[in-house]
Amino acid sequence: MCLFLYDDDPEPEERVPAGPLYVPARPGGEKAVLRLFRTPLGERTAVGFTTPERLSATLGAAQTWIRLSESALRALAAPLGVTLLTVDPSLTAPPVATAPVTVTPAARPGAGPLSRTA
Repeated sequence: MCLFLYDDDPEPEERVPAGPLYVPARPGGEKAVLRLFRTPLGERTAVGFTTPERLSATLGAAQTWIRLSESALRALAAPLGVTLLTVDPSLTAPPVATAPVTVTPAARPGAGPLSRTA
């Protein structure tokens, strides 16, 4: 952390233009639909990445995207009540395992699937 502030240093909460962003989107017919995410505290946020490689590293190579300026992304998210913009997020949950999980019932009387009794 720098001990000295200079006139040209932005404050951490200031909105500084991020430039053109790669924004996660999904197909929506003839249009693309903006994907919104949640922060670790649960607040809704729009997300943009500065490079397609960063987007792929975080969301996977199959993630589709559109190219938008920061102001255009904010304008699209604002009517949805989303005011927060996260650029290049790196903390994500691990991928979900695709292998089925096998659960064996405990070795005690009454264990196993529930059955309906009349």
